[in-house]
Amino acid sequence: MSTLTPAAPQSTPPGPTALNTGRSARRGKTRMDPTRNNTAAGIAAWLLALLFVAPVLWMILTSFHSETDAATNPPSIAANLTLDAYKEFFGETSGVSPWPSLINSATASILSTVLVLALAIPAAYALSIRPVKKWTDVMFFFLSTKMMPVVAAILPLYLFARTVGALDNIWFLILMYTSMNLPIAVWMMRSFLAEVPEEMLEAAQIDGANLLLTLRKIIAPVAMPGIAATALICFIFSWNELLLARVLTGVVAGTAPVFLTGFVSGQGLFLAKVCAAAVVISLPVLFAGFAAQDKLVQGLSLGAVK
Repeated sequence: MSTLTPAAPQSTPPGPTALNTGRSARRGKTRMDPTRNNTAAGIAAWLLALLFVAPVLWMILTSFHSETDAATNPPSIAANLTLDAYKEFFGETSGVSPWPSLINSATASILSTVLVLALAIPAAYALSIRPVKKWTDVMFFFLSTKMMPVVAAILPLYLFARTVGALDNIWFLILMYTSMNLPIAVWMMRSFLAEVPEEMLEAAQIDGANLLLTLRKIIAPVAMPGIAATALICFIFSWNELLLARVLTGVVAGTAPVFLTGFVSGQGLFLAKVCAAAVVISLPVLFAGFAAQDKLVQGLSLGAVK
């Protein structure tokens, strides 16, 4: 009598659940911890920030040293602190006051920034919210004005200023700074105003608001971060500008960067004096940046995330 032997069990392929479980396990082993990634990124950001801030901190520390201690090699960190460099910069020992140059820089930077905003906002309105025909050509024309280096135009500007009697005139310098920053401001404001909702403008138009009222009541509050960012950048560019001020001004309308170039002679020790002058001249820009810090971040990131 023959007996039947049971067949050997056949292996069945793993189902989808088992495959997914195995893949998840393998991914879990290879996936890095997000907390560790964030910690590494934070440490790298701090190291990069210290790399950029260290020269500035060293300049500030050197400005409080005497010229002898500032010129030592290697520099002495624990040297005695003194205000001699700042006293010489403000004219207590040298007799030359920097205040006229600082006032000229503030006047030229602030007034040129106001003029730039007064011209750039309507131009950006016409190029973004109510676009004119061939507005892209207009934008590229504004951009083309920044392609020519300033050194190529400085001689014609000097001859023109000498002909009309505008040399060493603060108002002519304000006009130059306005023309220098206007293309950048139009480009920036155009991108900011393009983010203004059209529904708000249509509602203002239905309510009978004219162009000036729309700009002042509707567009300006919405685009205020962008306006603040544009104003700060134009102010920084005007405050730091040297070539135009060096060539077109003299004794009366000289700015702070021009004063800094002539503050130190090539004889003797001067490192502490240069650091003190650089710290003082940098303070207005730093204060303006800290004051408009939140608006600057909002303005520069406006439209970055849809």
